[in-house]
Amino acid sequence: MTLARGAFSEVRLAESKENPGEMYAVKIIDKKALKGKEDSLENEIRVLRRFSNCYGTKGDEGSSRLTHPNIVQLLETYEDKSKYYLVMELVTGGELFDRIVAKGSYTEKDASDLIRQVLEAVNYMHEQGVVHRDLKPENLLYYSPDDDSKIMISDFGLSKMEESGIMATACGTPGYVAPEVLAQKPYGKAVDVWSIGVISYILLCGYPPFYDENDANLFAQILKGDFEFDSPYWDDISDSAKEFISKLMCVDVEKRYTCRQALAHPWICGNTASSKDIHGTVSAQLKKNFAKSRWRQAYHAAAVIHQMKRMALETNQVSSGNSHAELTKAEDKSASSFGSSRT
Repeated sequence: MTLARGAFSEVRLAESKENPGEMYAVKIIDKKALKGKEDSLENEIRVLRRFSNCYGTKGDEGSSRLTHPNIVQLLETYEDKSKYYLVMELVTGGELFDRIVAKGSYTEKDASDLIRQVLEAVNYMHEQGVVHRDLKPENLLYYSPDDDSKIMISDFGLSKMEESGIMATACGTPGYVAPEVLAQKPYGKAVDVWSIGVISYILLCGYPPFYDENDANLFAQILKGDFEFDSPYWDDISDSAKEFISKLMCVDVEKRYTCRQALAHPWICGNTASSKDIHGTVSAQLKKNFAKSRWRQAYHAAAVIHQMKRMALETNQVSSGNSHAELTKAEDKSASSFGSSRT
C-alpha cells in the first residue's frame, strides 16, 4: 500500500516478517531519479541516524539519549541495484491541518500545546547541532488517530548539521522561509524559529501571514517582516499570542527568540492562551486557503530566487514599452502555489 508519493520516492506500508502485526513506513528512493543528488540522501540519513535509537554508539550515555518523542525515527536502511530503502517509524494520525478541521472544538490552548511540542523537538535538534530548514505544516504529522496523540516532525531532506559548514543555500518553502535565507546571507538555527512563527500564525487564524500571487512581492513582504493581525480574524486572539508570534517572526536575527526563549514565553508555559473556541473561523480559513491540491505543490526558494533574477534580467533587457508584458509573462511562469485569498 502506497502512503505517499514524491518526485524521487514513494512511501509504502510494510509489515515485519519476524513480528507479524508490526507495521512500518518504508521510503523507497529510485536511484536513477536521484542521480546527482545522492549527497542530499546521505545527509538526510545522517541526520535521521542522529535521532534514532537503533543507531546509538557505544560512546553514548545509552543510545536512547539520541531519540526524541516528537521526531520520526529511522529504523534501518537497505539498498539494491535500483533503489534505496529507508525503514521508518510509522505515524498514522494524519496531517496537522486535516486534524484541526476535523475537530469539534479548537482553542488557543490547543495551538499552544502543538507549538510547545514542535519547539521542544526543534530545540532538541538545535542542541544536537541540526537545523531542519523546511519546517511547515505538511511535515508535522500526528503519531496516531487518538485525540491526545502527540505531533511528530518528519522529512529531514533539507536538514543540515552545523558541523558540516556555513549555511547559505536558499532552500525551504515560500511562505515559511526566513528573511535571511531570501537575502542570501549566511544563516543558522534561527531560520527554524521563524518558520515556527509562521506556523503559529496560521494555527490561530487559518491563513498565512505573507501572501501574494507574485513571488517577488511575496518575498518582499517576508524580507520586511510585513504582516498584520487583521480584524476581525484576530479580534478574539490574546495579546500574549500576538506577542509570542512577533518574537518568532522578527526580521532582526539577533532579536528573534531562540527555541528555548520561546518555550519560556507565558503563551507556551503559562496560562495566557485563551480557552475560547476558535474552531469555526480557523477551520473555515484553513479549508479555503490550504486545500490539499494547492498547498502540497510547494516551490523551493532556490528555484524561485533564480526565477526572480531571470525576471529582473529580462525586465532590464527589454524596452520600457515591452517590459510590463515580459514581466507578466515571467510572473505567470513562476506564480507561487502557496496560499490563497482569504476574502
